Amino acid sequence: MAGLLLAAGAGRRFGGPKALVELDGEPLVRRALRTLTEAGCGPVRVAVGAAAEDVTKLLPDPSQAIYADGWEGGMGASLKAGLAALARQFPDGETAPVAVLVHLVDLPWVPAAALARVMAKASPTAVVRAAYDGVPGHPVLFGRRWWGEVAASAQGDRGARDWLRGRADVVLVECGDLGSGQDVDRPADLGRTPKTAG
Repeated sequence: MAGLLLAAGAGRRFGGPKALVELDGEPLVRRALRTLTEAGCGPVRVAVGAAAEDVTKLLPDPSQAIYADGWEGGMGASLKAGLAALARQFPDGETAPVAVLVHLVDLPWVPAAALARVMAKASPTAVVRAAYDGVPGHPVLFGRRWWGEVAASAQGDRGARDWLRGRADVVLVECGDLGSGQDVDRPADLGRTPKTAG
């Protein structure tokens, strides 16, 4: 199961790239990458853009970084770049990962257990999305069959939102009992106690 971490944003509202921000002494990009790895994803690619060199230096393996051309336009460029990189790495469908799990760098309270629960529904045709108290969130899993379609539709800050909208085959997996899908939008959010189950 491949993992794709979208970490290219400039963090305009935050005041700088969120990938570089530390929480509990750990940069968010490293925290999210660790979560993907602990959940069992491999290979994992990290889409970078803003402060690409600095973000890449934080990765245990610099070859994991994929530069997203046009990252300034939003996460659509990161999604396209990451899916294209995986498609190039696995041109033979027989050896390609069954699916890719797409995660965002600014979701520090989504645990590996939530990712693993979504991954448990993987298949080449699956479209699976984590939900928190019934509200769709991240990560999102795309079966291999859909990589080309998703990449072609990804644009701006919407990522795969338009592609996902209205699909009857999207499986929502409740993860609110495991963690919080709240994102980090502003510095004050790092001090906020995330909503947790119970």
